[in-house]
Amino acid sequence: MIANALFITIALLPALGFWLMGGLKFFAPYKLVLWREYATPILTYVVLLSVNVFAAALVFIRKFFLKDTGRKLSHLDKQLHTGGSEVPAPCLEEESD
Repeated sequence: MIANALFITIALLPALGFWLMGGLKFFAPYKLVLWREYATPILTYVVLLSVNVFAAALVFIRKFFLKDTGRKLSHLDKQLHTGGSEVPAPCLEEESD
């Protein structure tokens, strides 16, 4: 689940970066001046954006792909504790050669 959220984050952030590079072409002559002056705020914003996109992806995955997990697991837990499991235990027979 965390790996999927990280994958979504890694896919969305470069896509956003390429979209911004296409839209902000007029800043290209000033990129060195802008980088020297605003490197810390830019990097801070990128880190905070990454954390927020990761958190949103994680919430989205938990909300929509893990429906009724608690109910299903409690049912399985009750079934295992009462001994009403329909899955037979594996045989412990030794293989004869």
